[in-house]
Amino acid sequence: MGARPLGLPFWHPAALLATGFGTGFLPISPGSWASLAALPAAWVTAGRWGFPGLAVAAGLAFALGWWAASTFAEASGTEDPGAIVIDEVAGQWLALVPAPLDPLAYALAFLLFRLFDIWKPWPVRWADRHARGGLGIMLDDLLAAVYAILVFAVLQAIGGASGVRR
Repeated sequence: MGARPLGLPFWHPAALLATGFGTGFLPISPGSWASLAALPAAWVTAGRWGFPGLAVAAGLAFALGWWAASTFAEASGTEDPGAIVIDEVAGQWLALVPAPLDPLAYALAFLLFRLFDIWKPWPVRWADRHARGGLGIMLDDLLAAVYAILVFAVLQAIGGASGVRR
């Protein structure tokens, strides 16, 4: 983490936020590490302010992430720098909104979100390839979170196929 990683000093607010306070610089699977790092903050947020609070936090992470990703990408001269992981944080928080405060539920929401973020079924893949700028960086993860929420809800409705009930 030199003085100017990808065009901005590390301490710049956009760099700190976009990279998940440096998580994006981890050498292997920074998106998965960022999603994992997002779990404790989501747990505390949901425990303190409920699931509406977690939804608000996800929305704020998305809005601030849009700005940070735009700023960081523009400064780096790269369309979607791999160090940007705020999109995974926002998406993971959104995917956790329907999950009860239960370690198994959080593990399932984590795995579902990572599955859809990596697999990129339509329209996730479309957003990843065609949406540009900070919105484009954030949008595919938002859509992956929607898939994760839908599958999580189906698993809950099936009555314990996921091992998790509210």
